[in-house]
Amino acid sequence: MRREEHDLVVVGGGPAGLGAAQAAYDEGVDDIVILERDFELGGILQQCVHPGFGLEYFEEELTGPEYAQEFIENVAERGVDIRLDTMVLEVTHDRTVYAVNDEDGVTEIDAEKVILAMGCRERTRDALDIPGSRPAGIFTAGTAQRLINMEGKLPGEKAVILGSGDVGLIMARHMHLEGAEVEAVLEIMPYTGGITRNVVQCLEDFDIPLRTQQTITEIHGNDRVEGVTVQEVDDDFEPIPGTEYEIECDTVLLSVGLIPENELSVDAGVELHSVTGGPIVDETRETNVEDIYACGNVLHVHDVVDWVTEESMIAGRSAARSLQDRVETRKEPIEIESTAKLRYVVPDRISTIDPDREEIPLYMRVHAPMEDVFVTLSSGGEELTRTFERRAEPGEMVTLNVDSDTLAELPEPRLELDVVQREEA
Repeated sequence: MRREEHDLVVVGGGPAGLGAAQAAYDEGVDDIVILERDFELGGILQQCVHPGFGLEYFEEELTGPEYAQEFIENVAERGVDIRLDTMVLEVTHDRTVYAVNDEDGVTEIDAEKVILAMGCRERTRDALDIPGSRPAGIFTAGTAQRLINMEGKLPGEKAVILGSGDVGLIMARHMHLEGAEVEAVLEIMPYTGGITRNVVQCLEDFDIPLRTQQTITEIHGNDRVEGVTVQEVDDDFEPIPGTEYEIECDTVLLSVGLIPENELSVDAGVELHSVTGGPIVDETRETNVEDIYACGNVLHVHDVVDWVTEESMIAGRSAARSLQDRVETRKEPIEIESTAKLRYVVPDRISTIDPDREEIPLYMRVHAPMEDVFVTLSSGGEELTRTFERRAEPGEMVTLNVDSDTLAELPEPRLELDVVQREEA
């Protein structure tokens, strides 16, 4: 077995891994290894040929491959050790990383710091328990995207899309532009799961119908999908008898959520969040396992890749500063809590004092659509800061930046996040 030692090992070469490696290098760490199981860097971005990336980070509109290429070139110019076609088998709690590829066989790497950036995967039909046979023509939206954009194959000619996540919305437009008919996008919730921009540009601009509080209750067909049965659902998401109707189609695309790829995290002893499915982290993106960090969609699913980059750079800089002993651990961490109006908040706690850090971003999602609200941050009943949101959607992340000076003298080591209607504020 080959054995190595490195300052920083980044597991995953998608946008999160690339951003983390770049930030760590720029912070003064040059012994960095990126381990990527695919044959190229860039992750999911390589199949996202549509524009809309980079508006936040680069302040220009790029396609997914263009966005990825910027970071691929950046890490290459910095001399980061990049290993493709390399599968990570295990990450232990003491930061021993086991990886395998055809050239080196099995390699054991003793790492000072590890950043987990494995991304996420799509939920499949098996997770939904949709009755019916098992005909050809059922794809996850991401698989259909890859078939069209990277393999030049159209999955079908008449499609129904279940779920209004961003990939599903984008694929509705893409299928339409490739010449297929998109009969409907069905969403079990009373609101969409994607960002507003995609609802407008991918559905409304092409007159593709969106039907909320409806779901597929049966798939028909033997050799190939022939149609689906659709029903309305009640507030408990149970099908309502008597609301059934049929849609003829030859293709069903599933866009029903993403699951962070955390099998390696669990093996390392990392504690996972009950809502996000990703690790519980502090503001540096360090997990409960010392010197193991997490960022990007393996931590929580993002709706915009620019925010993946922003967060991954926090993890990269934090790992680098910790290697250089530039941060101080708080005697008592500041716990971050939220009201029932918020689904989750990242990070879960603030554990360090970093003199180079001016502010700490808090990322959160609301439970249901809300208009004209203030996101408030309090401690011990004292409001510390607030920000106004014209509209807050579950599919769009809300960010609140907290000035580091605000944390210097808190009434108690606890922060409370809430969402308040403007008329109630």
